[in-house]
Amino acid sequence: MSGGPDSLALLLLAQSVVPGSFVAVTVDHGLRAESAAEAVSVGKICAERGIRHQTLRIQVESGSALQERARAMRYAALGAWATSTGHAAIVTAHHADDQAETLLMRLSRGAGVRGLAAMRNRASLPGQPDRVLLRPLLGWRRSELAGIVAEAGIKPVVDPSNTDPRFERARLRASLWGIPGLDILAVAASAGHLGEADDAIEWVTERCLAEVETRKLALHWVPADTPPAVVLRVLERVVLRLGGKQPRGNALARWRDSLAAGRIATLAGVRGDGSTAEWRFEAAPPPRRSPQALKDVP
Repeated sequence: MSGGPDSLALLLLAQSVVPGSFVAVTVDHGLRAESAAEAVSVGKICAERGIRHQTLRIQVESGSALQERARAMRYAALGAWATSTGHAAIVTAHHADDQAETLLMRLSRGAGVRGLAAMRNRASLPGQPDRVLLRPLLGWRRSELAGIVAEAGIKPVVDPSNTDPRFERARLRASLWGIPGLDILAVAASAGHLGEADDAIEWVTERCLAEVETRKLALHWVPADTPPAVVLRVLERVVLRLGGKQPRGNALARWRDSLAAGRIATLAGVRGDGSTAEWRFEAAPPPRRSPQALKDVP
């Protein structure tokens, strides 16, 4: 927990609902001179209420994609801590405003259903599929959470990055404030509906995967009239089954289009043959080295 109004509200709500059954964890990224003192302040707030608290310190180097890298390192640190201490889940204070912002950010990038489903109440911790991530506040507004903290008489930490126009989320947040009549809860609800649609696509995908046959180290599948969104999911699983790397969405869509056009194409180390009604997939052979490259080998 950062000591901001969202995480402090989660702390207070958790203390009122499940007292004594959790540990508050602050991740100090070392990005601001004040962060160490803020972590100490959070510890004092917890101590006053009999809540266990721990600070994890990580070092995020400055540079491009700062917030994305900090997020990845934060989740990695939390996951490692949960594993070492035997805690079953990580709980975060993401709320409806965060959900709406995430949906609109991904919409501006042309994301598919999976991306637009945004955040789920229950998911796997990023990068750690066996670790549970819970977000119990997705139905709450930011203002409601701030009200809980104010009523408790606690002064929250103000993180300047939340309004720093260098960051995409901060720019979007500032824009949202200026849209009259925008219903944040409705936008967040749309993310929930898209999550249900994503689950439906996944349900159909699992049934299509049951039709994929393995013969002579190759996978065979007849897509027939399978909807394109489902085909993409099947192809993604085929790549992973054959030991390929996780494919990117745009590259996966281009691969699907090539196979649907009856061509042979390779993606992420997997060779696909769409020249017949039954598509065939196998691990692609390693690229051949040129004679010149062979001469250069000592």
